[in-house]
Amino acid sequence: MLVHPVVVPGSGTRSWTVLGDDDAPVAPVDGFLAYLTDIGRSPNTVKAYAHDMKDLWQFLRFRGLDWREARLEDIAEFVAWLQLPPAGRAGEVAVLPSSVPEVSVATVNRKLAAVSSFYAHQARNNEGPGDLLAVWRAGGRGGWKPFLHHVSKGKPYRGRAITLKVPKKLPRILTVGETQAILDACGRLRDRFFFAVMHETGCRAGEVLGLRHEDIAAAECEITIVARENANGARAKSGGRTVPVGPELIRLYADYLHEEYGSAMSDYVFINIWAEPKGQAWSYPAACDLVLRLRSRTGLDFDPHWFRHSAATRWLRDGVSVEVVSKLLGHSSVTTTSATYGHLTIEDARAALEKAGWLTGREVTW
Repeated sequence: MLVHPVVVPGSGTRSWTVLGDDDAPVAPVDGFLAYLTDIGRSPNTVKAYAHDMKDLWQFLRFRGLDWREARLEDIAEFVAWLQLPPAGRAGEVAVLPSSVPEVSVATVNRKLAAVSSFYAHQARNNEGPGDLLAVWRAGGRGGWKPFLHHVSKGKPYRGRAITLKVPKKLPRILTVGETQAILDACGRLRDRFFFAVMHETGCRAGEVLGLRHEDIAAAECEITIVARENANGARAKSGGRTVPVGPELIRLYADYLHEEYGSAMSDYVFINIWAEPKGQAWSYPAACDLVLRLRSRTGLDFDPHWFRHSAATRWLRDGVSVEVVSKLLGHSSVTTTSATYGHLTIEDARAALEKAGWLTGREVTW
């Protein structure tokens, strides 16, 4: 089986499909992925779902099951199968219980979300065994309740029957010294400006790659993220927003335009200047190649998304309210921001206690 890119006729929108062993699209999966494309899901999301559905189809084939015959117990076995190495999935070798899972818990949950969406989509079209992974839960006493919970008066809500518990991990961040080392290792202003924008705004790499000149308001010192289709496949994942920036970043932008961008005729801020095809929007793979080179130069095994984590953590530690940070990051709710960044390390706790005078002065003695 193969995940293959496609272009939607007429609109030219990029999408993905899953080809079977006969090199023909798997019809129910193809319809589901086409639906995701039609409702505006990003090509990267559709691609991820395509790989998830490919895994499901390979598991069903291994079990000798038709997708319409699958039951909840089969999906539970699918979870266990996902965590096996390739040879174990094919049944060629026995896998010891102590072996390290092939995929992470977070990846399994994402694949379960794709499977759940697939079966819910088929159920709405009166196909398959129904909303296979759905379970309806009533809002009980205690625990977290969503915003406007009181309006629904505890009415049942849709949840997933199978969800693995994800170990809590703190987001990886860059220190000031590490950030400076990465910036100083950039031999070109374009590359330095790319990382500087992520550091200053907390934007995702894809959002920065999709920037147009009209999105940068130099006089106002603002950068606007716009949800649009881009020639390089970059996309604003969480919709539009405007982020204030400092004048130093605007000066770096001006230097980049003057010294490197020159007379290039392009709407895009980040373009190919030295590599072919010159003048075209800089692609995500090209940016990843730059990251690999910078890792070698700096000795830092960093990821571009660490700049986003670093910005959010810096804002919160400097006293910016979580509501403002949520807006700057483009999160759909404050809950998402709090769950991801509302952590306190022991260093944060010590700093807060020392600032309050708790560890430096006492009213009582031991």
